Amino acid sequence: MSNEVVIKAENVSKLYRLGQVGTGTLSHDLKRWWATARGKEDPYLKVGVENDRTKKSNSDYAWALQDINFNVERGDTLGIIGKNGAGKSTLLKILSRVTTPTKGEIKVRGRIASLLEVGTGFHPELTGKENIYMNGAILGMTKREISSKFDEIVDFAGVELYINTPVKRYSSGMYVRLAFAVAAHLEPEILIVDEVLAVGDAEFQKKCLGKMGDVASHGRTIIFVSHNMQAVQSLCKTALYLKAGRVADVGRTDMVINNYLSREIKNCMERDWNGDNEAPGNEYIKMVAARAIPHVANPNDPITVGTPITMQFEFISYLDKVPIELSLLLFTFAGVCIFNLGAGPLTLEKGKKYKSELQIPGNLLNDDIYTINLLFVKDSSTKIFTIEDLLTFEVVDEAREGSWFGKWPGAIRPILPFTLTQ
Repeated sequence: MSNEVVIKAENVSKLYRLGQVGTGTLSHDLKRWWATARGKEDPYLKVGVENDRTKKSNSDYAWALQDINFNVERGDTLGIIGKNGAGKSTLLKILSRVTTPTKGEIKVRGRIASLLEVGTGFHPELTGKENIYMNGAILGMTKREISSKFDEIVDFAGVELYINTPVKRYSSGMYVRLAFAVAAHLEPEILIVDEVLAVGDAEFQKKCLGKMGDVASHGRTIIFVSHNMQAVQSLCKTALYLKAGRVADVGRTDMVINNYLSREIKNCMERDWNGDNEAPGNEYIKMVAARAIPHVANPNDPITVGTPITMQFEFISYLDKVPIELSLLLFTFAGVCIFNLGAGPLTLEKGKKYKSELQIPGNLLNDDIYTINLLFVKDSSTKIFTIEDLLTFEVVDEAREGSWFGKWPGAIRPILPFTLTQ
């Protein structure tokens, strides 16, 4: 590695056996041993299928990662993006030495602090204070160095009242606040953060992004995985886009995100599950249909910023005499929530079909790609079912296309009374 490259991935691949834990059968182990004894490659490396969850396969093996190559320089901020199951968390585990690659090599120069999931590196029986010192020692810091950062860590995490309480009694939010504070303040050369920050509230997420920006400004390296494109865009100089376990793109963040959006998000304006056993739902709710109906003259006309849209949803209740509320969340492709609207409460009866409808007026949404999430809550307190990316549609602005003004700024663009007088 050059003096400035702190992470170098060379042909990194990871193979997993499906449906079982461990290496498999004795015959598999013997075949592997015999191949190794003759200096040959593992025979099962040739039979794994690509990591594509939408396809069926008869293979017992799947490649979580295949032929991953990239470099990260000192002081860089790298965002790793991709759909669920693309291999992002597997790559972070390899970088963090939690697991090893099946093939290839990762070279790392510097001390790494990782926050991969709630509770990573914490012992549940130890107090918050004891875990701070234990994590610092793991990172190679002296007790004096840890003590000099202790008050700052506790203040950032906001858990001073519980610092002498075993962390097994912490809520998931408290757990992740303290874990991030430890990882960010104990001065690692490389900080690796997975989507775990989504556990915290909005204020804490903003605080964490600010801290990561401060860490990066001091010449330390950050690897950040998130589905929030806005957060990746604001924090990261470069981005790595994973698709089905392979590198689909790597480079400047804005260009990689645009590539990701154009390849992964397709209009899905109508979904119908009548007679389909794979309809989304659970023992409480089962979806029947979801539609985004634009008010256009011809079915092939684009949805423009002035087009009203009717949203319709149908579902079957498996609850009996239970009040539920339905929330609709509309997101831009960058992950910004435009609004969260609630319907109900309505007392449901078992076995009955219910409908919900929402009118989105024209001249409200900006030109962008939008996704719809639905959330079902009973008794105004308990989430019983949620479905993400239920519908996707694109709003365009034909009048401004190709103009020198470019995209109209803002998440929405309503027409409101606005006067200018002398």
